[in-house]
Amino acid sequence: MSQILVISDIHANLTALEAVLADAGKVSEVWCLGDIVGYGPDPNDCVERIRSLPKLTCQIGNHDVAAMGEMPLAAFNTEAKRSLLWQKEQLTPENMAFLRSCAREVTVRGEVSLVHGSPRDPIWEYVLNTLVARLNLNYFNTPWCFVGHSHFQAVFQYRQQDDDFTIEIPKPGTRYEMTDRAIFNPGSVGQPRDRDPRAAYAIYYPKTHLWEPRRVEYDVKAVQQRILAAGLPQRHADRLSGGW
Repeated sequence: MSQILVISDIHANLTALEAVLADAGKVSEVWCLGDIVGYGPDPNDCVERIRSLPKLTCQIGNHDVAAMGEMPLAAFNTEAKRSLLWQKEQLTPENMAFLRSCAREVTVRGEVSLVHGSPRDPIWEYVLNTLVARLNLNYFNTPWCFVGHSHFQAVFQYRQQDDDFTIEIPKPGTRYEMTDRAIFNPGSVGQPRDRDPRAAYAIYYPKTHLWEPRRVEYDVKAVQQRILAAGLPQRHADRLSGGW
């Protein structure tokens, strides 16, 4: 069965990324929805690990753009800005070049549109509620759209018969049947914000039209130690324990 690994918001957390790749096992393709860097202690390692993945499609995220110096840091809070300045100093020219090569607009793969933020605003807009989901419905032409950016697993499900949107939170490990149009978020690999500290990702089954959100534990303390050793903000370490 064809299986596609969908990941987003790694945020320079190599330990979480490796846990996800090991848990996912053999897949047909990898679709990365952006924000490989930012917040965490392992920007180069994460970019290089993503670069090494076969059959990769990769979008660019707002932290990736900012770390390259192509977005005003005034758009970020003080702690995120501090992290991004450090990330920019750490990234090698080769890894910067890879980030620049990532797609900045909606990418279509079969029946799915891929983007970091939203189809309407690929870099920055958050899809956090049904109103924003509805406003984005006319900005992609495929049945489904996969987004990242908000750091929580969710399905924004459109019901054509009722002309209504709902927010669905499928239980990790269960397969969600993809029927009417919808916007899917796999959650964050490296910095979940849904009160579950486990790394989040999803498997997409294109032939059977199924979506399977997953979670996997990783060594959070080891990452926290590397964050503090790098002189990055304490908050970026603390939030990993509670998934906030």
